[in-house]
Amino acid sequence: MKNIERKLHQLDATDLTVGRLATKIATLLRGKNKPEYQPHLDLGDIVEVRNVDKMKFTGKKLEQKQYYHHSGYIGGLKSKKLSDVFEADPGNVLYRAVREMLPDTKLRVNMLKRLIIK
Repeated sequence: MKNIERKLHQLDATDLTVGRLATKIATLLRGKNKPEYQPHLDLGDIVEVRNVDKMKFTGKKLEQKQYYHHSGYIGGLKSKKLSDVFEADPGNVLYRAVREMLPDTKLRVNMLKRLIIK
């Protein structure tokens, strides 16, 4: 196989909604914008995102959306509000959205390494 040429895409998150920005990022990381795209190959580009703290949320997502995780023990379901996660680390909200839009295969780890959030 020939050498993969990866471009650097710089995106500005100011006044963009999280979901629409995340789909654009996931497409670039996966390489679906290239004519030589194949689902079993990692041909994606590098994506750098700036001004993540200025992203926009529609509706009542900041108060109502919850992130869940389970410890593995009985009664171990824990949740955090989107507003708390965004206040602590705005990049984490975008990272989680992009992560869930990428395929759950062994390629996802390397795709996420090419996501740079500033």
